[in-house]
Amino acid sequence: MTGTPRELLGPGGLVLDVRGRPGPPALRFETAEEGRRTVLRQRERTVLLGGLTGQGCCHDLRLHRLDGYRSPLPPIASSRMRSAVDWAHQYARWLEGSDATPLDDGRWHLARRTWFEPGVWSADLVRDWPAGLLELYCGGGWHGVLPLRRLSPPDAARVKAYRKHVRDGTLAPVLLWWVPFLDGWLILDGHDRAVAALAEDRTPPCVVLTRLPDEDAWRREAKQLAEGHRRHSARFTGTERQRTALEEGYGAVLAGLPYEPSAVRTWPLTGGTPAWEVLARAAMFQFPGD
Repeated sequence: MTGTPRELLGPGGLVLDVRGRPGPPALRFETAEEGRRTVLRQRERTVLLGGLTGQGCCHDLRLHRLDGYRSPLPPIASSRMRSAVDWAHQYARWLEGSDATPLDDGRWHLARRTWFEPGVWSADLVRDWPAGLLELYCGGGWHGVLPLRRLSPPDAARVKAYRKHVRDGTLAPVLLWWVPFLDGWLILDGHDRAVAALAEDRTPPCVVLTRLPDEDAWRREAKQLAEGHRRHSARFTGTERQRTALEEGYGAVLAGLPYEPSAVRTWPLTGGTPAWEVLARAAMFQFPGD
């Protein structure tokens, strides 16, 4: 995928316009029963099972993760972390060349992130393994971080080495994938680096991968927004200052449409719910306590 078109968005951010990968990608969600049964696969390996319970706006997503997830990034040497690296661009290059990536055709945003809402990396970090429970609600819900492999203890040798990088300010960022239907992030790379930062009472530095709307989609929304703005503007009776504020707000919303997070694509689970149940029974047989 060398030569993927890129749009630079200032320091630490860019958009990849991925082409020639119609999907499904190596790392992908497959669903059945209108999304109530979910599988995350990496190539042919199942790495996560999810099942929704509840009705209406109140849902619990019960999770079970399996060993074998593989990062789409190569190991990052300590010497590289100490060098000057634009991590969003570096991660983009690695993702382009990876055979374990979630990238498929479309626009993808990568950007540095160092601040998160309270609770994201504490109460809403899923530390249990292999099972997990996410409380999802309409208008707000879990909004946390889900590891795809077991977290190491803070005194593990690799974590100790990363903790020095945290203190030195040279820790490579954790790579997260924003998944809107989970209302949270998956850790794609950097599980031990995240543990190291948290052990030092720091928020892990991150690069977040987010799928963006395709051009046709955001242009349709822009057209609808423009029509609504035209009607509202024709009826507007406020002051000139208020009209200026209205126009500035409209312009800001319009400019942001191409960069609003979009839904992550899913693929049909072959065999539907019965196939999901076979996978779930096998997982429960392996881990009967879950």
